[in-house]
Parts: sequence; structure tokens; C-alpha cells
Amino acid sequence: MLRPRITPCLLVHDGGLVKTMLFAEPKYVGDPINAVKIFNEKETDELIVLDIDASVRNAEPNFKLIAQLAVECRMPLCYGGGVRTVEQARRIVGLGAEKVAMSAAALQEPKLISAVAREIGSQSVVVVVDVRRQDDDYAVWTHNGRRQTGQTVVEAARMAESFGAGEIVVNSIDNDGKMKGYDLTLAAKVRNAVRLPMTMLGGAGSLADIGKLIECCGVVGAAAGSLFVFKGSYRAVLINYPTPAQKEQLFLSSIGRQAS
Repeated sequence: MLRPRITPCLLVHDGGLVKTMLFAEPKYVGDPINAVKIFNEKETDELIVLDIDASVRNAEPNFKLIAQLAVECRMPLCYGGGVRTVEQARRIVGLGAEKVAMSAAALQEPKLISAVAREIGSQSVVVVVDVRRQDDDYAVWTHNGRRQTGQTVVEAARMAESFGAGEIVVNSIDNDGKMKGYDLTLAAKVRNAVRLPMTMLGGAGSLADIGKLIECCGVVGAAAGSLFVFKGSYRAVLINYPTPAQKEQLFLSSIGRQAS
């Protein structure tokens, strides 16, 4: 039986590991390579690493960092940040990453999704959609929430699916860093609109929040940043991840409540 994926999402800024609040105020939390080593020991399902500088600075992906991460990772690695060409995506996979995440370039030129999918396989193509609540809907933004695309989240998700993406990551700007739970209305809206694998990001503050997401959407990816790098109300830095037993219990109880 398929299981939900519980995925730490690490943000890289100026070469260091950071955590943001509402896509602002990046707080340094350590070295990304050291974090990967700890997540290896904790048998993490997979890992998302996003360079939040690359698109804003119009820079290439940090291939040196990608190579270092891939050497250390014993779990599937998804890397995003600055990917604008097929050649860059091919190089990232060649360095050892299993998935390539794209956002601004893919949303601006959807044909890039198809071109990259043909080169590395659709299962390795992830489109990241950053959204803000707007009236009764959700608007899509890029460049760390600085540029509005004019698309709604459903329009962007369906576009990504139609052009061959293998997965969509839906990131709530409004919930980023708050640790008060996922936006389940947003999750359900996207889940009902597309069939491709979906991962939610933004707002998880406990394993119970992940359980509620699974109840809402079934087998889904649950990604989080703060939950896996902070501990307690004072947000002390501590890399953590649920044990295999905790994950299994979370899945069984959540699916059981969903079925009842």
C-alpha cells in the first residue's frame, strides 16, 4: 500500500541553511550538509532543498552544493533554485539528484516542463507553486513571493499536469513558518483539481497537522521546514524527524479516521 511521504524542506540562502517566516526574515539554522547527515540517520523519506536566492538573483543552480548534497544523501533528493534550461536539469540529475524542482521559469514558459520531462522523465520533474490567499481564491507568486503571475493555484496546477510534470508542490506563503497547521482548504482545492502527486508545504507545526492533511487528502506528500529544524515554542534549532513507528501510527490512525 502506498504511504504518504513526510519530507523535510531545507531552504538555502547565502550558502547556509535558513528558515523563513512568511517568505521573509530568513533565520540561520545551520549547515545544509550537516543537516543532511542527521536526516540520513533518521531514515528520512526524501529531502527537498530549495535555493531561495537563485531566481531572485538570476543565478544558475549551485552545482557545487548539489554535488555535495547528492554525495551525502541516502534518501531521494529534490533540488530546486535557478533551473531555467533542460541542460541545467540534466546536469542536476547527473550529479545524483532524483528530482528537479522548477517554479518561476516553468510557470512563465510551461513548454520547459515538457522539454525537461522528455529529457529526465516526468517522474523527476517537480513544479513548485507558491500561493497567497486572495479574496476567495489563491494567487500564484514567484521570486520569493515578489511577483504575481496572474494565475490561480488551480490554473497553475492543471497547467503543470497538462505539460507533463510528475509532481506539484503547493507552498502556502500565508502559512510559512507559522507552525499552526496546513491550509486544508488549499490542499483540498488542488487535490480535487489534478491527479498528479501533490506535496503540501507551509504551516506544519506537529505530527498531528500531518495527520489532518492525510485525513483531508489521502496519500499525499507532507513537507515541512520549521517542524523539522525547530523544537518547542522558543524555536530552538534541533534537527528532528518522526521515527518509523511514529510514521506508521500516524498513517494508520489518519487513514482510519478518513474511512470512518
